[in-house]
Amino acid sequence: MEHYVTLFNSLFLPQGLALYQSMVKRVQDFNLWILCVDEETYSTLDQKRLPFLKLLKLSEWETPELLEVKKDRSIGEYCWTLTPFAPRFVFSADPSIKRVTYLDADLWFLQDPSPIFNEFNRSLKKILITEHAYAPEYDKSATCGKYCVQFMIFDRPGGEHVRDWWEKKCLEWCYDRIEEGKFGDQKYLDDWSLQFTETVHILQHKEWIQAPWNAIRFPYSDAIIWHFQGLRIEKNRIRWFQDYTIPKVTLKHIYQPYINELLTIIKQLNFRQIQGKPE
Repeated sequence: MEHYVTLFNSLFLPQGLALYQSMVKRVQDFNLWILCVDEETYSTLDQKRLPFLKLLKLSEWETPELLEVKKDRSIGEYCWTLTPFAPRFVFSADPSIKRVTYLDADLWFLQDPSPIFNEFNRSLKKILITEHAYAPEYDKSATCGKYCVQFMIFDRPGGEHVRDWWEKKCLEWCYDRIEEGKFGDQKYLDDWSLQFTETVHILQHKEWIQAPWNAIRFPYSDAIIWHFQGLRIEKNRIRWFQDYTIPKVTLKHIYQPYINELLTIIKQLNFRQIQGKPE
């Protein structure tokens, strides 16, 4: 069984449930752990009693160090700070688990991800990271990072020293701005392929995880997972905050089905978004 973990607050409940539903349809033998960033997320999901879903209440896992940095970070920045801790919380909750895969909440599985795990297993490494794989027109590697915190595999044995290093860095600095070569939790990954050469594997099939910034680079049909960066729900409306060009065929076959699923979930939840742009 593969164990996955994601984290979000109530503003991302529709996206989180869309991720879960896509996994139920297309992922074999899994548990999805959700680090619930607020009480509303925990209570809503707890009431649903969904199979293959395991909940972690953030308030029960926050360390004194996390609570301290929480004071001067936005909710979005704090969620980024939490990212390297999420696998550790799962490992601590169940000592029998040997591998955890971190997922951004706005991912959507289009196919069985076993080819990704097969490539990782053949590498004999302990951690897998993925490149942004920007289309040349949209390359933001210098500012936002070469690698994307979207889908990351962590083995417990052999990978903890890298995760510990990342935790410490995110406690030191994790903000939504570009500053001295840093950006959020993400730019810290830039040197991993050199700093942790024996431990970190970079996904070679870049087309398997696609996003708006590379939608014109790869055929959408090659994607195993799609990252819907920039889609937000405001006042029961789905809005798109981005400047990337998306091919019409991709809008039809990827974006429209995802949006339809979000709309169905919003209706089921009787979802009411607070006013203003979510973090």
